[in-house]
Amino acid sequence: METDARANFDAVISIGSNIGDKAGNIARAISLLTAGGSIQLAARSSDYRTPPWGNTEQDWFVNACITVRTTLSAHDVLARCQAVESELKRVREVHWGPRVIDLDVIWFRGESIDEPDLIVPHPRTLERAFVLVPLAEIAPDLVIAGRTVSAHLSRIERTGVEPYGE
Repeated sequence: METDARANFDAVISIGSNIGDKAGNIARAISLLTAGGSIQLAARSSDYRTPPWGNTEQDWFVNACITVRTTLSAHDVLARCQAVESELKRVREVHWGPRVIDLDVIWFRGESIDEPDLIVPHPRTLERAFVLVPLAEIAPDLVIAGRTVSAHLSRIERTGVEPYGE
């Protein structure tokens, strides 16, 4: 189990949207996720305009990352993320396709989880600039797979990932 003693949070969640009011969808998702207090926002990145990944025949995304404090389990955090996606009317029709909102548990207390419904650290985190750029803004020293987020980011292409709405 990798831990970062400097981390003042329990989990990292990546959030993205490419349908409708993209930045508004992200803000609403954060509000819904933290409603009730069992998940508390520790830090929020800026929003970033990002090109689509995987299925590139779709509109551009707005992405952000948040760090949160919680006493919930990783599976309970995942369930809350999925409930928020449902509340915001996420439809899963095409793998890596357009979505009103997408919430992914990227990191959870330095644990390694490999189960059918949850893999943490998220399996493609280290190859996705749309996750690493916003995460480096709020947790550059977080260690994932033996390296800091900043070190991972320095090794990948980040073309097209730009600040959004500033």
